[in-house]
Parts: sequence; C-alpha cells; structure tokens
Amino acid sequence: MNLRPFKGITPTLGARAYVDPAATVIGDVHLGEDSSVWPGCVVRGDVNHIRIGARTNVQDGTIIHVTHEGPFTRPGGFPTLIGDDVTIGHGAIVHACTIGNAVLIGMGATVLDGAVVEDHGFVGAGAVVPPGKTVRSGELWLGNPAKPVRKLSDKEIEQLYYSAKHYVKLKDAYLAP
Repeated sequence: MNLRPFKGITPTLGARAYVDPAATVIGDVHLGEDSSVWPGCVVRGDVNHIRIGARTNVQDGTIIHVTHEGPFTRPGGFPTLIGDDVTIGHGAIVHACTIGNAVLIGMGATVLDGAVVEDHGFVGAGAVVPPGKTVRSGELWLGNPAKPVRKLSDKEIEQLYYSAKHYVKLKDAYLAP
C-alpha cells in the first residue's frame, strides 16, 4: 500500500480499511473503518486535511484533493470531508468539498471547492457541481454545470447503502489471504 507522509504527517487507516497497492494516499488523510481506495486513485492531503468516513469506497482513478489558505480562498482554505457509506465512482474528482453520508458521486463527476453534497445526495456520471453549490438531501443532480433534476425514490436511497455494503464485501475479498 502506498501511504506517503508529507511534512511529517502520514495517512492513517481505520480498522479493516483497504488501500490498493496501485493507489497513492499522501499526507493528512484519515480513511475510516471498512473503507477502500482502489487502483489508480490519488488522495492528496498536502495543503489541507482529508477525512473519509466508514464504509466509503473511492473507485479506480479518482482524485481527491484540497485547497490551501490563500488570498483567493477562504480563511483556512477548504479541506475535503467525506461521510460514511459513500460511493465515489471511477474517475471522479472530489476537490475541497463536503460530502455527506450515503451519497453517490457518479463516474467521471466533479465536485468543486466549497460545494456540499448532503446526505442521500446523488451526483450523476459526468456532472460538474460548481464551487459553493449545495446538492440537497435526496436530490439527483446532472449536467455541466450540475443542476437538480428530481428527488430520489426510496428504492434509490436504499441502493446508495447497498453500493457501500457491496464494496465492503469486495475489499474484504481483496484483504483475504
């Protein structure tokens, strides 16, 4: 597993967390219990911190980064905070934002600085959530720039939890001897 310190801070992993050998996790990053980071991902907590909750999966080729404090950002910059039971699809970019619990960020989607995706939010494949926007709980957002298109059904919200559980089982298979 490729955990790299930055300025004396090494990433930390919760119990049974999995980081694929072909992924890179750098600096002030905590990966929660039963979470997973898959091949080709870069999770870079160099100029701010990244916190990833329990049972969250970061799929192949995703980039997670942060924003520093500077003249064009807010005081303290923007960390990246990701909740529990989140699925981040292949090739997504999650940058200096807050992601709630039981969220799905679709393949190739981008969530930008200061954006918030509330619990049970769904950002569709290829969507771009602009800086500072809020995806409300239970909404599906699509497009570039992403906009709300409808509320999620109860079955779709159940599927958010299913996705997280599926990836916990998959990472357990990878961790098995």
